[in-house]
Amino acid sequence: MNPARIRLGDLSVGFLYSLADAVRHLGHEPRPLLEHYGFDAPRLAEPQARLSIPRYMHLGHSAIELTGEPALGLLMGRFARLQQLGLAGITAAQAPTVREAARTLTRFEPLYASNYRGRSSLQEDSRGAWLRFHSIGPYNAYNRFVVDSVLAGWLYQLSTLADTELRTEALHLEFSPPDYAQRYQAELACPPTFDAAFNGLRLDQQTLNLRNPQHCPGTWQELLQLCEQELQRLTRTHSLRERVSQLLGPRLHGCEPDMEEIARQLQLPTWTLRRRLADEGTRFSTIVNETRRDLAIAYVRDTELSFGEIAYLLGFSSAEPFQRAFKRWLQQTPGELRRACRKGSISTSESMK
Repeated sequence: MNPARIRLGDLSVGFLYSLADAVRHLGHEPRPLLEHYGFDAPRLAEPQARLSIPRYMHLGHSAIELTGEPALGLLMGRFARLQQLGLAGITAAQAPTVREAARTLTRFEPLYASNYRGRSSLQEDSRGAWLRFHSIGPYNAYNRFVVDSVLAGWLYQLSTLADTELRTEALHLEFSPPDYAQRYQAELACPPTFDAAFNGLRLDQQTLNLRNPQHCPGTWQELLQLCEQELQRLTRTHSLRERVSQLLGPRLHGCEPDMEEIARQLQLPTWTLRRRLADEGTRFSTIVNETRRDLAIAYVRDTELSFGEIAYLLGFSSAEPFQRAFKRWLQQTPGELRRACRKGSISTSESMK
């Protein structure tokens, strides 16, 4: 069986520094845990080193079990530093205002993190802005940790930039209240709204306009240019098929996107999209099938989601047609693949690097 070409997402190993600091704060030595997952000092020192989001989720869950702290992701916010996000973080640290720092973190997110579901965004209006984070759902103890660590990290990083504790107008979370629900107000300074339509922090205009006392205009502009150059390099694709596949993943939830929708996203007439795909030797329906297959392998192999949840995420009507399609793709059932991964017949650790 060939490994899935699609990854659910990855992020900079810089996220592990705040995790390690939080674990240490709770009285435990993080080094054995990090090394167990393959992150020794040389690995952490590699330029632009990444870890997969499934691996981050499993490492975070192990850290929660080690410390007995279910709200570990929230606690990590206290130890988040902009420089842990590499070039994008250093650039955000030179932004003139909280608004520009938030724009930098979201615009250049691909430099330090990627998620097939979509990208984070700063959505502004006349009264303020939502800083929104896209996560892999449905939710459980593994991916709640990721949302907690990102939102708490944003708030602390922007507070440090402005040299004052920021006020959060609203906090939205896509998942239901966990056992530690009362901790959100303590750590994020705002009562949360659970089962919301998205994950996000709401900042008002006064907060967004707060100045950065460390801002240096020339350094800021130079760093922005470097970020733009790196973003162009990272996001350059080599075929229309790749672009179509990237657009399909986030749109498979509960349904199957049609060619007209994807053509609109690409700003192409449908007939032009069909013709150009034919020139590359493929068809839209083939790309949909291959994208579903590759995502299915990644979900079964790298997450704890039920097969019914995976079926929904891939646009199947129920678990039964998903399992039939999986058997057709791989000549084995999803359960057989997951059991093989758990037994070590296929290296789960390798699959999540």
